[in-house]
Amino acid sequence: MLHFSRTKIYAILAICLFGLLASLPNFLSQSTLDRFPNFLPKSKINLGLDLRGGAHILAGMDTEELRRDWLEKIRDQVNSALIKDNIARNTSIVNGAVSVRVTKPEDLEPAFKTLRSLPQPIAGAALTGSTAVDFDVTRDGTDGVVIKPTTAGMIARVSSAISSASEIVRNRCDPGGNKEMVVQRQGADRILLQAPGIENVKEIEWCFDVAKLTFHLLHPSISPEDARARIPAGYKILQGRDGGEYLVNNRAPVTGEMLTDAQPGFDQRNSQPMVTFRFNRQGASIFGKLSSENVGRPFAVVLDNKVITAPVIQTPILDGSGQITGSFTVEEAGSLATNLRSGALPAKLSIVEQRVVGASLGADSILAGQRAAIIGALAVIAFMTFAYGLFGIFAVIAVALNVLLIVAVMSLLGSTLTLPGIAGIVLTIGMAVDANVLIYERMREELRNGKSTVAALDAGFDRALSTIVDSNLTTLVAGIVMFALGSGPIRGFAITLSLGIFTTVFTAFTVTRLLVAWWLSQQKDRKIATPISFSPARQY
Repeated sequence: MLHFSRTKIYAILAICLFGLLASLPNFLSQSTLDRFPNFLPKSKINLGLDLRGGAHILAGMDTEELRRDWLEKIRDQVNSALIKDNIARNTSIVNGAVSVRVTKPEDLEPAFKTLRSLPQPIAGAALTGSTAVDFDVTRDGTDGVVIKPTTAGMIARVSSAISSASEIVRNRCDPGGNKEMVVQRQGADRILLQAPGIENVKEIEWCFDVAKLTFHLLHPSISPEDARARIPAGYKILQGRDGGEYLVNNRAPVTGEMLTDAQPGFDQRNSQPMVTFRFNRQGASIFGKLSSENVGRPFAVVLDNKVITAPVIQTPILDGSGQITGSFTVEEAGSLATNLRSGALPAKLSIVEQRVVGASLGADSILAGQRAAIIGALAVIAFMTFAYGLFGIFAVIAVALNVLLIVAVMSLLGSTLTLPGIAGIVLTIGMAVDANVLIYERMREELRNGKSTVAALDAGFDRALSTIVDSNLTTLVAGIVMFALGSGPIRGFAITLSLGIFTTVFTAFTVTRLLVAWWLSQQKDRKIATPISFSPARQY
């Protein structure tokens, strides 16, 4: 157990050096870091709202847009149902409702019967004994039917949209779940986002982009200028990212909902940032058919009603993948790819309020926490040194490396440190010291039983390992559960606790063992069988 090959020694030293270098930026000013070579790590831990403050954004959902989109879907649903029954009709959206006019008076009753089967009970209504449905179907004269969303249906629609939008915004801003951003619903139609460590609100405004991606064919012969006097039926004029105008078909056969992946990249032809995407099976089939039937025709890639690019289809695209170019910056390409992966928002979110907030704990509380940490660290050092002498100093060195490794990994992951996270680090320090105490007390017990120094040291590490691993595994399970089911501060505590378990096992067992082995090698010219002194006060 006390033998280390040269390879193992180099590996342990390399990991310790990595921890020192990766954690160092957290103790230096930004101006000093700017002078560092590019190959050195420069990432810092983000401090949470309670320690540093950050951005506060309140966004409201456009419920009218949500209603319009819902009415469009209801109209499509109505047309599909009546087509199956071979009922000729004209449908339109008038005064917040879908109006259906049948061509033949004798078709009114069958049409009304078919449309009466379309409304669905509102989710949760059955549990309360309610029979509320999402929209009402009523007759309108001798040839018409009116379909209008109910108040309860609209409330349920908005509630579902806000819940969905909250998750989408969270996935965009904090895809890894380690930045401890607060994303929560406010009232009926608003979302609150609090981003720790963000001093410029514009850095995260892109999280509220709708990111609704659609693909449209352009008109084959009429230009937007010629269409100004009279826009052809089924077409509309959209502005382009390049400042131009495009006459696009209203129908979007392929949408961003069919994407399975989107990644930023660079165009090999001109090294410009772009976004590559891939469709699911349905989207690949539709896109392949669309491109096969329209070779030589331009089509528009539209994002939030703005044409990003309008290339000409050169050959059929059958592999279900493609790329979006449009004079992006690297940051814009990354943000667009993230938005497309997370999905489009149900409706537009408009920022109602934005500001930068200060630390919620206050300077006095933070200073008191720093003092407590320093006093606690000094108390641990004093206790370990008094109780175990030189070996206690080895334990203190291992604990210090433990903390540096936690800081290093959190810096590289871009994690956010809050007060609960600090509590997790403090708990980790206690667990690390406890692991060393288990090892040292096992050594003392072996010495009492008459074993030699070398045998006692070896047995101390060997027999304490299983206890250390078992106790840390149970704690790791608790940390994983907290991270999976918790949010905000709970996740912050779980991250530092879980990372601390791995670093504790490494430093308390491997690093301490290496230091003990180094000490033992220095005793080769002495009598190894001489009893070891673990402290000035106790000898065995």
